[in-house]
Amino acid sequence: MKILHTSDWHLGHSLYNYDRTEEQASMLEQMASIVGEQRPDVFLICGDVYHTPQPSAAVQTMLTEALMRLHDANPQMTIVMTAGNHDSGSKHEIFRLPWQALNVYAIGQLDRAHADSHIVKVDGKGFVVALPYSSERNIPEGFIQKLLDRVAELNSEGLPVVLSAHTTVSGCDYTGHDRATERNVGGIDSLSLEQLGEGYDYLALGHIHRQQFVHSGRHNVRYSGTPLPVSFDETFVHTVSIVGIDRHGDIPSVEQVEIHNPRPLVTLPTQGYASWEDAMRLLFGFPNDLAAYIRLNVETDDFLPPEANAEASAATEGKQCRFCVINSRRKRSVGDDPGAMTVEEFQSEEPKEIARRYAQYAGIEFNEEMESLFDMAIAELENE
Repeated sequence: MKILHTSDWHLGHSLYNYDRTEEQASMLEQMASIVGEQRPDVFLICGDVYHTPQPSAAVQTMLTEALMRLHDANPQMTIVMTAGNHDSGSKHEIFRLPWQALNVYAIGQLDRAHADSHIVKVDGKGFVVALPYSSERNIPEGFIQKLLDRVAELNSEGLPVVLSAHTTVSGCDYTGHDRATERNVGGIDSLSLEQLGEGYDYLALGHIHRQQFVHSGRHNVRYSGTPLPVSFDETFVHTVSIVGIDRHGDIPSVEQVEIHNPRPLVTLPTQGYASWEDAMRLLFGFPNDLAAYIRLNVETDDFLPPEANAEASAATEGKQCRFCVINSRRKRSVGDDPGAMTVEEFQSEEPKEIARRYAQYAGIEFNEEMESLFDMAIAELENE
């Protein structure tokens, strides 16, 4: 079985109020071209199809047209599309039956009463166990393993088995995500691989934006990552994964296909921070004909001038690039108040680091016991 694994399209996402339809349309065209070239048996979209549970009519039309193009590029291909935490699971299900006429399986909600509805059989090729996003406490104990056990009963031919899910898995690299910790990324608590059962040949994951394998001992647990960057901190390559599995029990082969972004996200300077004057020189010198989004990393002695954003916007007039934001930090020197932070620093720091700074400021030892209590308090807040 040959699978194209992708996730986290975030259709409808805007960047600092700039519309990204052009980039998203380009990405979807590239998807159809890859399908035409690779001819996969299964096209897996593992959640966060949309950026918001209430996408506009135009964004929904963009998805509908994209699914039609994907189908036309390879009519024998099965498309399995599950909802993520950014999607509305109930809306995902509205056109579930009509879509199946085109071999598209849209699965938006966990169906405890009809568990087999999460099992998609690809005739002669394999099985896909498709799980939409659901809070851990809403997943019945042993539910995933029961699905995999059911597939084992049906799989008399020894065909490949794929499990897809939209979640945070312990040990993943969450680089690029804001306010993320080992316990929780983007509002989703981490699950251990043991909680996701056994019996699959490949675990296709969505939610984490960096493409990666998660250590499982078998090289078969993978996040495809988002095909387009959602934030400036996603400085890694964005791809889709082409996965091949010959028989049940085999180790999958994985090939990456890069997605080209016609308007990349660029930080100036490319490394570290610059003074306000140097950052402006870089912005003035940015090529006029290069389409990009621009973030400035600026280090100041005190605070930015009040007109800083207006000056940066004016510097891009006549250029193809779009100025987005100034990411500023203050220089620190000996004798500085360790508790003092700029608004930008406060927003970018994890809560535990802020607590650790405050403890230093107040002369309190932030020991292991206090750290454990703090983690418990954060977990309770996230649950609420």
